[in-house]
Amino acid sequence: MRLFAAVVPPDEVLDELERAIAPHVGQVPGLRWPDRATWHITVAFFGEVPERVLPDLRVRLARAVHRHTVPTLAFTGFGAFSSVSRARVFWAGLSGDPMTRLADSVRAGGRRAGAVQTDEKRFHPHLTLARARAETDLRPLVASLSGFTGSTWRAESVRLVKSEQGAQVRYESLDEWALASPARD
Repeated sequence: MRLFAAVVPPDEVLDELERAIAPHVGQVPGLRWPDRATWHITVAFFGEVPERVLPDLRVRLARAVHRHTVPTLAFTGFGAFSSVSRARVFWAGLSGDPMTRLADSVRAGGRRAGAVQTDEKRFHPHLTLARARAETDLRPLVASLSGFTGSTWRAESVRLVKSEQGAQVRYESLDEWALASPARD
């Protein structure tokens, strides 16, 4: 099964993003805009994971997640991979806690459990909003959204998600773990 770990922002924060991009959806030739129900911030991508690995993966991810405190985040700015002028992925960026240590811990837990296809690229927290099959110049789109800054929010938990590929990608949440509450002064 194809698995990843993700943070899902609260609905009111996704509402803000949806309102910001609404005038642009369907306006850029070649961009495909996935359904909002699939929006998430990938913390770690594990690829194809044998079913026998799942019990140990759950235990290790729970440990990894519980070691990190709830980050405060905000969507700020938009960008693209591989670049804004040669884009295949259009995304909303995040400010606040970069979640890099959380991502490193979750990836390490995945590797130790036997998720051998774990993605080792440098973690870049973002929420994918659209994809293109061919490189597309998104400089006008990114420029038109440059003033957007969303409300701050707290990422309270991390989910283990199963991804089913096909004509329409489907996600199924298999488990969810709460991040630790920040220490009080």
